[in-house]
Formats: sequence, C-alpha cells, structure tokens
Amino acid sequence: MACWQVGSPQIRNRATIAGNLANASPAGDTITPLWALDAAVILVSQQRGQRQLPLSEFFLGVRRTALLPDEMLVGIRFPALLPNERGTFVKLGLRRRRPSRWSTWLSLSALRAIVSRGQHRSGSVAPTIVHAVEAEESLVGRPLTPYTIARAAWLAAQAARPIDDIRGSADYRRAMVGVLTSRALQQLLQGHERDKWPQRPLTLSGIGDAPHRRKTTPQPAPSSFSPDSAITFTVNDQPVTVRGAHDKTLLRLLREDLGLIGAKEGCAEGECGACTVWLDGMAVQSCLVPAPQAAGRRVTTIEGLSRGERLHPVQQSFIEEGAVQCGFWHARADHVRRRPPAAGAAAQPPGDPGGAHRQPLPLQLDTTRSSGRWRGRLLSERL
Repeated sequence: MACWQVGSPQIRNRATIAGNLANASPAGDTITPLWALDAAVILVSQQRGQRQLPLSEFFLGVRRTALLPDEMLVGIRFPALLPNERGTFVKLGLRRRRPSRWSTWLSLSALRAIVSRGQHRSGSVAPTIVHAVEAEESLVGRPLTPYTIARAAWLAAQAARPIDDIRGSADYRRAMVGVLTSRALQQLLQGHERDKWPQRPLTLSGIGDAPHRRKTTPQPAPSSFSPDSAITFTVNDQPVTVRGAHDKTLLRLLREDLGLIGAKEGCAEGECGACTVWLDGMAVQSCLVPAPQAAGRRVTTIEGLSRGERLHPVQQSFIEEGAVQCGFWHARADHVRRRPPAAGAAAQPPGDPGGAHRQPLPLQLDTTRSSGRWRGRLLSERL
C-alpha cells in the first residue's frame, strides 16, 4: 500500500525501495511500514563483507543512516504477516502521490476479536520515525471499541515530536497523528484496509487501470542500447524512428530529436507537470521516462491535440477566457495554436529540428482588467 503511494508511475518505474530507505527522510513512505514490520537491511562491503541491521539501528537522524561510504544496501528482510494479522498505511498530503506530510502504519494481531499485539509507526512528525509504544500497549488485551480507538489515537498523538514549519504547526501535526491513527484502526476494525488497493496498478508497461488508455502492444525493449540503437514509436499519430537517444529521457528526445518543444523541463523531478505528455493515453512526466520506454508505444504531445487550425476545446477555452498560468506554464498557455506560416512560405514538417519553427517569435500579451481580475491573452509565441 505504501509503495503504491510513492510518487507517480514513472517515479516508481525508476526508483527503488532501497533508495527510499537510504534517503532517510522522515517522510519516506516505505519506512514506516517496514519499521513496524521489524524489517532489517542487508549491507555489503567489498572489504568487510555483509552485515544486517534492523531499521531501528540503520536510521540515525534526518537523512542520516549507518550506511558506510563503501557499503551498498542490497536487500531488505521482514517477516510476513500471519493469518491473524492485518496492517494498513494511511497518509496525509496535498496530493496522494506527493511526499507525505504525515503518515501512519498500524498492524494488529488479534485472537477472537481481542488484540494480542500492535505495531504503530508515524512519519513526518519527528526527526526519525516515531514508535508509539504506549498506544500499542493500550490496545493489547482489548477489543477495538470506540473508546480503545480514541485512547490509542490520543496516545499516538502524544508520542509525536513535531516542529512548526511552513507545512504545518506542531499542534496540527500532532492532531493529525491522532486522526490518522483513528482512521487506521477503523479500517482494520471494519476490514476495509484493502478497499482502495488497485487490482492493476498503473505502470509504464502498458498495463494498468487507465480508463482512457489506448490498447497497444509495446514492443520488447532490448536489454541494452547502443548509440546506434533505434527507438521506433508513434508521436501524434505519426510513426518515427530515432537513433542515438538511448541515454536520454523521453522529454529530451521529443525536444532535441523531434523538435517538439511544447513539453518543457521545469523541476526535473516529476512534480511541476511542465513536461507532461500522454503515453498510450496515460499522462506521464516525460522528464522521468527513459526514452527507450517509448519503443512501440503511442506518444501524444500538446502539439498533437489540435488538428491544423482547429484547436482542442481546452486550448480554445484558454484563449476565450484569457487564462494565465504559473511561471512554468504561462508562456505556453496550454500550448495554444502556433502562428501559421506566411503566405507563400514553405511549410516545415512538424518535428524538423532545423525548421523555421525553431526561430523565436515575439510573445505578445494583451493584459486588460476584466471582471475584477487580470486576464492575459497569448497572441503568439515561440520558445
């Protein structure tokens, strides 16, 4: 459950659980459940061999671990839940797949509806993961009732050691620990902890729960790419083949090799969305997608939304409403239509890196005050 909520599909496609642990952020989504499951990490050094550390000894502080400079984290071990055990992970953030503002893992062992063992960990409320021992002990030997749930939630909140910062006050963080603990216990009591688990999680392999995804059969990507390897795929309904892009992201391939500059790099971390394209109908951040991942797939960029001079309804709405976006996106204004070529000028094929469309054109804004707010109309632009 925690792994499914880490970032976006393309982040999960490139990242590892080991990396999430070694980052040692108290907001790491996989740390709280693994710690509650008594997980241990396997560290290997060429000089000293192998050693195993429980997570309680591995984490030393904010972004500090016991990992030595010549060691690599090569494995994670933890016991599986027993038949009478259940666990759940709840997270609070601005968006489901953004880094956690606060998270809680809670697992229970029960015999005849009586709790025999509890494990509770909270993240983002202290320099390291918080182990709410008193909250666990308050549940042992008792059934889950409104009273025992409320008391455990209160004790979990008292165990937190939050700070005041721009993301929230200490009082609010502490209160949210209690709220998340109560929600987790309610889920376990009602047996709803698996209700939101995806049967087929979104992936970049062309398989998953994307309702509008086009049905395609991606071609198998070679296990290794050379500088001469060809990547063949479809861009805006046009088949293309690109060589020498095996070490690029999809964003760089689109911009540098095909001249499709509608997608841009803003944060380079998959957060801002300025590089968004469709991959088989699924919105992905192309700055994080390896270019070879597009082999045999269908890619749609913002340039592919319009049909000649006929704009997509969203693009047309941006013009009609004078929509203004943030700094990352304002120049594109959702990629409104490009200036048509001058009369008699030879049309440049889309995607020709040497074409005239690469030449900068002036950005003209008509900023007028209307209906009590500023409105900007993008008349023409090139980036």
